[in-house]
Amino acid sequence: MTGASHTFPAIRTTQADLWEGFFREHYAGKPMARRIFENSGISTRSTAVDPRTEKAVSTWSTGQRMSRYITEALPLGKEAVAGALAAAGLAPEDVGLLAVASCTGYTTPGLDLRLADELGMSSRVQRLFIGHMGCYAAIPALGSVSDFVASRGRPAVLLCLELTSLHVQPPTEDLEQVVAHALFADAAAAVVVEPDAGGGHEVVDVVAITDHSTADLMSWEITDLGFRMGLSPKVPDVLAQHVVEMVRDQLLAPHGLTPADVGGWAVHPGGKRILEVVGDRLRLPDDALRPSYDVLDECGNCSSPTVLMVLERMPRTDRPIVAMAFGPGLTLYAALLRRP
Repeated sequence: MTGASHTFPAIRTTQADLWEGFFREHYAGKPMARRIFENSGISTRSTAVDPRTEKAVSTWSTGQRMSRYITEALPLGKEAVAGALAAAGLAPEDVGLLAVASCTGYTTPGLDLRLADELGMSSRVQRLFIGHMGCYAAIPALGSVSDFVASRGRPAVLLCLELTSLHVQPPTEDLEQVVAHALFADAAAAVVVEPDAGGGHEVVDVVAITDHSTADLMSWEITDLGFRMGLSPKVPDVLAQHVVEMVRDQLLAPHGLTPADVGGWAVHPGGKRILEVVGDRLRLPDDALRPSYDVLDECGNCSSPTVLMVLERMPRTDRPIVAMAFGPGLTLYAALLRRP
């Protein structure tokens, strides 16, 4: 990984302003909803759609939301990919594979094809679109991109882009919806992976665990009124059962490593409780997850781009880095990174 960049939609607001300007009325001022917003661990968020001025967003059809998706996603993705290529010192025509991960919108021709054209990539560039994997998509996508680079000997770019603000749902008594609206925000993040680069970080390994018995605890359902998030409060408890096995036994042990050998932890900030569980179960130092908490505070949970944004904040270290993310399934993914 030799270049990285991220970008946000132009609308940036505080959590308090979103509550007072829209969600307070949306949830009829319910005290529990207010407390969920106040205790989210988020100070500011960026969104492509501002519900304070586009108050009808919760009534938009899925078709309307998909039309808005491509309008907003194309310039956002173009900026993120161009920034990552510039950071790596590459031109668009150098790219052998463009991979795009997104679960918040669909269009055909796809965002990947449109971006390749907008950026001036070769007509022979290979493309991969990864959809509906949710918050953990960046990790398996990074594994696929790295495999391409290793086997083909050509550079690749991964873009993760999510516009969760398109999917504000109608008022409901369901607290899972309140939590989703309190947590999620919009962003795009891109990374470049090059063969034999000699710098940046090498993707050493990728592992996963899926607990099929808890698949209904986190979902992303397509409805006539956009995509609706299902997010059970039991999710952190399930992560607590599996995170040690995945990280210590599956990811680190085969490489002769222990958690104490790791120099950086890029953990997807799905919420405060998730970060608390990961830190507790892996017995991490108090400051190990500071980049994750900071991204949550300043940006919110932006779904798949978020772990890449945390990676950008990792302090420089010659020790290995572990990146982790979690999502529907219930699925846990982790990657081991190190300097060549």
